[in-house]
Amino acid sequence: MGEPLENPSPAEGGGRFGGGIHVISLAPGADLSGFRTAARRLIAAEIPPKNIVWQTEAPSLFGAESGSVDGPPLRLPRAVTELIPMVVPHRDPERYGLLYALLWRVLHGERALMDVLSDPLVHRLHRMRKAIGRDLHKMHAFLRFRRVPGEGAERFVAWFEPDHHILGAAAPFFVDRFRGLTWSILTPEGSAHWDGTLRFGPPGRREDVPEGDGFEADWRDYYESTFNPARLNLDAMRAEMPRKYWRNMPETAAIPALVRAASARAQAMIEKEPTMPVKRDPVRAVAKMAQDEPDSLEALNAIIARSEPLVPGATQAVLGEGPVGARIAFVGEQPGDQEDRQGRPFVGPAGQLLSRALEEAGIDRGEAYLTNAVKHFKFTLRGKRRIHEKPTAGEVSHYRWWLEKELDFVAPKLVVALGATAVLSLTGKQIPITRARGPAEFGRPFAGFITVHPSYLLRLPDEAAKAAAYQAFVDDLRRANALAA
Repeated sequence: MGEPLENPSPAEGGGRFGGGIHVISLAPGADLSGFRTAARRLIAAEIPPKNIVWQTEAPSLFGAESGSVDGPPLRLPRAVTELIPMVVPHRDPERYGLLYALLWRVLHGERALMDVLSDPLVHRLHRMRKAIGRDLHKMHAFLRFRRVPGEGAERFVAWFEPDHHILGAAAPFFVDRFRGLTWSILTPEGSAHWDGTLRFGPPGRREDVPEGDGFEADWRDYYESTFNPARLNLDAMRAEMPRKYWRNMPETAAIPALVRAASARAQAMIEKEPTMPVKRDPVRAVAKMAQDEPDSLEALNAIIARSEPLVPGATQAVLGEGPVGARIAFVGEQPGDQEDRQGRPFVGPAGQLLSRALEEAGIDRGEAYLTNAVKHFKFTLRGKRRIHEKPTAGEVSHYRWWLEKELDFVAPKLVVALGATAVLSLTGKQIPITRARGPAEFGRPFAGFITVHPSYLLRLPDEAAKAAAYQAFVDDLRRANALAA
């Protein structure tokens, strides 16, 4: 009968799994986790791309293999690891086969394959990635939430029909933007729901989304007011905002009328007699600014209280507390959760620690002035908890004028900067606390002193280190008290 045939080589489809066709069944949609597991297993077994059939929804003539056996992680170039999640959501049924072919070539000697843009495989995968990027952009730009009527708590629902399987990739964007709301996004393939936790569910229906809500009339008015008839370009409009999305966007109801009137409005703009800009007298403008400046701490506080927070979310502005003419003023970072709720500075855990340290240092809190560099609470919502978020340098700069005027009215002998944010606000510089701790010059008519913020002590994990740091903090306050005297 002749000699027995040898086992096929790995390049011919051999390996631990043997030769022949290997059918890999993945979940419908974008099964990134399933693809990674299968790819590791197949690469470890040296199964070449030509011996693999990738299937999702449709059953195969061949039996699908179990994915229970995993392989070791793959050492891939960064360009490949970044490409895979942006191609898996594509609707092309060949996407998994193309990606596996890329992995096979990269791991068999072509490490720089992603740099060869003329390669047909690389070129096709790049086009698929761009298609996913465009689809994500359209979902971010054209999805509109509508309030669900008749429910106790506010809930919002939106309908969207993406070209590809991008719901899982797009949902985190809406979590970041609408973290404080309860919402659902319905698509023909699945749904995403947020109530503090992101969950995915079965497909939705267009009729489950309200036709409109009270906010949409204001949105249409805004869109009409910003429409520029002189820059009307129908081809560009249709390319950027395809008609398939119009049904879900309230502003599109105004587009036909705006387009019909655009020519007449543009002609009227051309024929309108130009007017010269009004010249303003700079001397009078400066005098008006000086007249509008607050003339007391009460007037300044009234301005601060009326001002909207730079970063939305805060309940109220938290004003400084203490007597005008106080010997010592303490400047912290920003209000915390409890300060925002009560409208008073240093009443939360860090404030209670500060009160205890002041008492041990011989400083009467009631005779000191306490305030913050930033007047509104900035936070990230996690479930029902509001987690403190450090203000940026730009936000500190925004509030700096208020702090300077506030200290001018209080006129303390000494200002104690509690932490790096306070130092930045008082000096305009980023200065490490460990290097500058102690007496300092703030370029103002009062003496300065730098120490840590009490919240730093609360964050120390080791009890011994926490006790030592607290004692050093009390010693700083004693030194500051002596300087003020």
